[in-house]
Amino acid sequence: MNLVKSMGTIGGLTMVSRVFGFAREMLMSRIMGASGEADAFLVAFRLPNTFRRLFGEGAFSAGFVPLFSQRFHGPGGMEEAKKFSEEVLAFFVPTLLAFTLIFEIAMPAFVWAIASGYADEPQKFALTVFLSRITFPYLLLISLVSFFSGILNSLTKFAAAAFAPALLNVAMLIALIVVPEGGVASATALAVGVTAGGVLQLILLWHSARKAGVSLRLRKPRMTPGVKQFFIVVIPATLGAGVYQISQLIDTFFATRLPEGSMSYLNYSDRLNQLPLSVIGTALGTAILPHISRFIAKGEPEEAARVQGNAVDLSMLLCLPAALALAVAAGPLVAALFQGGKFTAEDAWITGNVLAIIASGLPAYVLVKVITPGFYAREDTKTPVKTAGIVLIANVVLNFALIPIFGIYGLAAAISLCSWLNCVMLYVILSNRGHFRIEPWLWGRIARQFVAGLAMVAALAGVRMLLGDWFSGSVAERLAGVIALVGTGGIVYFVVAFLIGGMDRDAILVLMRKKKAV
Repeated sequence: MNLVKSMGTIGGLTMVSRVFGFAREMLMSRIMGASGEADAFLVAFRLPNTFRRLFGEGAFSAGFVPLFSQRFHGPGGMEEAKKFSEEVLAFFVPTLLAFTLIFEIAMPAFVWAIASGYADEPQKFALTVFLSRITFPYLLLISLVSFFSGILNSLTKFAAAAFAPALLNVAMLIALIVVPEGGVASATALAVGVTAGGVLQLILLWHSARKAGVSLRLRKPRMTPGVKQFFIVVIPATLGAGVYQISQLIDTFFATRLPEGSMSYLNYSDRLNQLPLSVIGTALGTAILPHISRFIAKGEPEEAARVQGNAVDLSMLLCLPAALALAVAAGPLVAALFQGGKFTAEDAWITGNVLAIIASGLPAYVLVKVITPGFYAREDTKTPVKTAGIVLIANVVLNFALIPIFGIYGLAAAISLCSWLNCVMLYVILSNRGHFRIEPWLWGRIARQFVAGLAMVAALAGVRMLLGDWFSGSVAERLAGVIALVGTGGIVYFVVAFLIGGMDRDAILVLMRKKKAV
């Protein structure tokens, strides 16, 4: 129940952010379409996001949260944890400042390296460089947000960090509302909105950390034992994140060489795929890392494995129907949310096909989020680096093999296949070490969830046949059709899963009795 509560807090607030994100994307698709200016902005937005994940979220949390938890739950308590945080911050800030400055100066060369397909179009290339220089400070801001998020997550205070991304989406939404004419003007406004959103997020997280009793001062950098320990753990994690982000940049490289609009198709499909990934996978991974770290520190590996098993059960219960629904109903979903204005029916059709392919890898994405805390809690950040390196090579090979034949669909297929490769390798390694295995009861539970998913797919096919004209009608008809799809699919899946044992019925009944008692 604690796991469900933590995931509910993170997932619920992440959902709020995603709602604002969908509003932003819906407005952006209508104002910008699948144009050259939209492609330029999406490359400019991807650059700081790539390095944010390198310096911030995954790698930083992997190294920081277990070490902070050790100190917080140790003899030194909060004072020792605060001291460690200040020592890390003293190195973190100068590194980020130097990195940002270097890339601001060298931005044309870097944009050419990852989007050389734009070099033949001088105006598009210049616009991408210009927008990238506006958005890149977001890296500094959001990495500091990740630092304060790590502190709050270690204290099992998840709300502020989960809500913070909503501020970015609100800032970008306001930019589109204020500058709605499209083209270069709206692209520039969006770039300014990115950096403004980073400022708002940092203010929120800094204030939340102070409110939680963690008021930090900026020290002079010193290589203390705590900082050495942090670097020993975080450098391999950063290399692992770096390999994964290189893979993302390789995808960008190939996408910029495809016909105009390809970056937009990839972006809008990924936006829908990211919803369950963030609400389920990222939320669960964030929630279980402090718990697993605490049990490992206390010498209770069985409890750590139990937490991870419960997380796999919950993730598949929620993720399997999402993946199947996205694959089956991709076309109607994309048309309802994004089609209109400059985003044509053909754009929606291509984006829907890309989404259906990418969604086939969604369960693997989510499982990776749940499996990797098993390594990070044991201060093993090297193993994910090795698997990421193998995945990177596989990604390059698959892109070269599939894109010439299938175009943007080949790129999407490579993304999905690589996610499954990464998932299988990480699980096999963790299982062989005896840290975590999917027990027979859990395999049976997942099989029943899959059966419930197939029943849902049949129901979705029936709704699409009955309401076929709605999905090509007006905006209101398309939205009504999507609501009917989502509602019907959700009811069928969870009812069937409950009846055939695809979920913990006893826990659900206990929860229902508690609600009735209240």
